[in-house]
Amino acid sequence: MEFKNTLAFAQSLDAQDNLKTYRDEFIFPKINGKEVIYFTGNSLGLQPKRTKSFVDEVMKDWGELAVEGHFYAEKPWWDYHERLAAPLAKVVGALTEEVSVMNTLTVNLHLLMVSFYNPTKKRFKILCEEKAFPSDQYMFQSQVRFHGLDPEETIVEIKKRDGEHHWRTEDILAKIEELGDELALVLIGGVNYYNGQVMDMETITKAGKAVGANVGWDLAHAVGNVELKLHDWDADFASWCSYKYMNSGPGNASGIFVNKKHLNKKDIQRFEGWWGTKKETRFLMKPEFEPMDNADAWQISNVPILSVAPYLASLTMFEEVGMQKLIEKRKLIVSYLEYILHEIDKEVDSSFEIITPEDRGCQLSVFLHGQGKSLFNYLMENGVVTDWREPNVIRLAPAPFYSTYEDMYRFGQVLKAGVLAN
Repeated sequence: MEFKNTLAFAQSLDAQDNLKTYRDEFIFPKINGKEVIYFTGNSLGLQPKRTKSFVDEVMKDWGELAVEGHFYAEKPWWDYHERLAAPLAKVVGALTEEVSVMNTLTVNLHLLMVSFYNPTKKRFKILCEEKAFPSDQYMFQSQVRFHGLDPEETIVEIKKRDGEHHWRTEDILAKIEELGDELALVLIGGVNYYNGQVMDMETITKAGKAVGANVGWDLAHAVGNVELKLHDWDADFASWCSYKYMNSGPGNASGIFVNKKHLNKKDIQRFEGWWGTKKETRFLMKPEFEPMDNADAWQISNVPILSVAPYLASLTMFEEVGMQKLIEKRKLIVSYLEYILHEIDKEVDSSFEIITPEDRGCQLSVFLHGQGKSLFNYLMENGVVTDWREPNVIRLAPAPFYSTYEDMYRFGQVLKAGVLAN
């Protein structure tokens, strides 16, 4: 498609957008009385309007039924989370029994490490990406120390090549091959939070499995953003948060994937609690743990319903639309945003370097050469909600559910004015 940097062209794309009605499903913050151009769905998605009714239903049941809401609410609380498994399985490419909702992201990664990081004297190393999200780095270090190992000797980081801003798959595969039977675990962010790169999860998973390692994925920036086929790729496990592209609200419940081949394993290491026991015998209060035959076996405590209700609300939209339509729009709107950046670049003295490779999702990370944080502040003050990362990178993530092509055009005009004003 031949793009144009005009309002009329952007509006013509919006007129053809199959998802255009979903913009009205979300609540937009306002600056100076106008709805913002929102580029931070990669950090916190906007609130769907339908969320309130889902939360209100729980509050009503709590008020009218109290403890009986566990069994007699319209959506009984004791199995409330089960309603999320099937739609989530479609989003992450899993079987329904491989998915569960519980806790928050790093908590779940810690719990999954119990099951999938069992170092031996020979096989003990962990492979991750250079400068992984800090929470993942802290998790790796504390897990390694828990096992009495030295993080410096145990954690291996894949580095970018000098002068490059993204990882090369061949470098990751070469490092996996080099570590060989010393490698216990590959655990990488499926989409890098800083540069927006989508990793070749299928190829990396296959390589990790080939040398005998377990392979897991942190999908915080991938879920609801890119195509995932966790079951078909034969990943061992994964976890993700729900408040970015999944729009479930700040700090809300996380999801997990556990490959079917690990379910019902009697010898698997796992931290266990009451909510992971079989539903049929749970209230018999038996002293022995009898695991659920699905990913719910990793549940420890009962699910926080008020946290899960917004997640379920958002998932109803994913069910209505499907990931393929979201991905189709994402590809086009991000390409249009890239075009706008290049067009504005021609009109100003500054230079915008997009450091996100072609393997990408919703996010473009942009070096603002010749500019500082004052440009970011200008954007924010003029209704563009974006994200700053040192030293001079802004992250732009147009979420296909609620971003418009007109947003991309108008952003370009604000960006141009900001550069000229600085």
